[in-house]
Amino acid sequence: MKLTRINYNDLNAKQKEIYNYQKVAAILADYGFNCIKLADDWNGADFLAVHKDGELTLKIQLKARLAIARKYLNKDLYMLFPIENHWCLIEHDKLVRLIEENTNWLDSKSWAEDGMRHPPQVPQKLLPLLEKYIIS
Repeated sequence: MKLTRINYNDLNAKQKEIYNYQKVAAILADYGFNCIKLADDWNGADFLAVHKDGELTLKIQLKARLAIARKYLNKDLYMLFPIENHWCLIEHDKLVRLIEENTNWLDSKSWAEDGMRHPPQVPQKLLPLLEKYIIS
């Protein structure tokens, strides 16, 4: 049997979510985490990352791009999203504070009415601030 690499852009939304989960689970394994996929977005989390020492469990919301949402506030939730060819893992509430301090997103109509923001790309201004949260 010959395996053929897939083109990510040919995947549907659910397939992309599964693909991204598998990729980040492999990366988190290098940091000592075992990832457990959740079926029901428990407390906003798509999956749990349990550290090998048993002292740290991260509730992670996996996104295809940078996103913040009011419904994720104060839930001890981490956001995991791609930046170029890397992944950014940051506490949601810390991400909101960075955005509040460096953008006008929280003054936007989408934040006020929908309680969320998810731009197509990470603004250049935020890239240096997110650098220390990059995992690879």
